[in-house]
Amino acid sequence: QVQVVETGGRLVQAGDSLNLSCKASGGYLNTKGMGWFRQAPGKDREFVGAYTWKTPITNETYVADSVQGRFAISGDKADNTVFLHMSRLEPDDTGVYYCAATKRVYHEPYLYTVRDGYSYWGQGTQVTVSS
Repeated sequence: QVQVVETGGRLVQAGDSLNLSCKASGGYLNTKGMGWFRQAPGKDREFVGAYTWKTPITNETYVADSVQGRFAISGDKADNTVFLHMSRLEPDDTGVYYCAATKRVYHEPYLYTVRDGYSYWGQGTQVTVSS
């Protein structure tokens, strides 16, 4: 069974930077993409970013417009690990950050930006940004 584990969430102050890590492991692991989503209290879970690799030598990244310029995605496909680099954090960035993985190759990139595109989910890591 594939397991997804996020780490790195904590309490920070507005303007700080924070990096989250996520690793997928277990089962017959042949992930093709890993994504980050977040959920603030009382709100729906929203896409933040994704790191995908359709082949062993290529990769693509996607970042939500709402965090473009502040957040970045990187990954290590050989280790099935993805990182979320967050800078200039704001109180509205507070929430539980979830990592997800998929073994599917999508020809429509938007499928890496929606919840239904992922089969395996982590338990989430809390990020709290104080003002």
